Amino acid sequence: MEQKTKKPILVTWDFSEKSGYALEHAVNVAKHLNTNVTLIHIVKKDQEIDAAQVKMDVLANETSKKYNVKIDTVVPVGTIFTTISEVATDIHAEMVIMGTHGMKGMQKLIGSWALKVIAGSKVPFIVVQGAPSSHGFEKIVFPIDFRSENKEKINWIYYIARLYNSTFYIMKDKVTDKKFRKGVNSNLIFTEKFLRSNEIPYEIHTSPGKKDFTHETIDFAHEINADLLLIMTTKNITAADYIMGANEQVIISNKFEIPVMCINPRPGKLAGGFSAGGG
Repeated sequence: MEQKTKKPILVTWDFSEKSGYALEHAVNVAKHLNTNVTLIHIVKKDQEIDAAQVKMDVLANETSKKYNVKIDTVVPVGTIFTTISEVATDIHAEMVIMGTHGMKGMQKLIGSWALKVIAGSKVPFIVVQGAPSSHGFEKIVFPIDFRSENKEKINWIYYIARLYNSTFYIMKDKVTDKKFRKGVNSNLIFTEKFLRSNEIPYEIHTSPGKKDFTHETIDFAHEINADLLLIMTTKNITAADYIMGANEQVIISNKFEIPVMCINPRPGKLAGGFSAGGG
């Protein structure tokens, strides 16, 4: 019998509709993994902990009974930009699932908050805007460009594919620059070899090249009714990215409300030229 994993799914909770969607996604993943869910609600002062904890305990009890999944809670003092990642590391979370709003007008700032929360995390994030589909993460769009990224993303391909019997839809960036094209093709060969050797079903599609790669990736994901977008974040995100909108921010806040799994590159040896980015 397979040993039960001890790593919980961490869910950010702010009593909003979006955090409710995140919890629903987390419950689904937790059932697949046969693990628990931990809800995190961050407060600003010590004096706020007790009242918040009472509300969280009620929520955990109701949710546990409704879905038959063990729900734990944590109410730390801190800030969303550091405390979520710190707690995720401390409890050895499998992943963090977070609800967020789309990026429209002034709501662009909310999208930048999501990116800032994710940046630097050692644990992958799944960012959601809506309720989960009935069939899990079966169709996953995997954009590939010319950038060098960590092998960890490949490991997550295997992880999700085995969990949901997923099919991966590789979206290849159409580039004209000879050097960049060489990088894209090298990364594609690396990815294909991995998928074939692990018998993971996949398709390869090339972006039309009429718009930027980020928006064409989102449009493609919508066209095939994708359940998840799997991206790497930029290694060095600047303040300007938060203000102007990094490619990852655009994908996270996509207007079709497709969930996005974000993996941060870690320092260390890179994977033989492999790259898979969000644009």
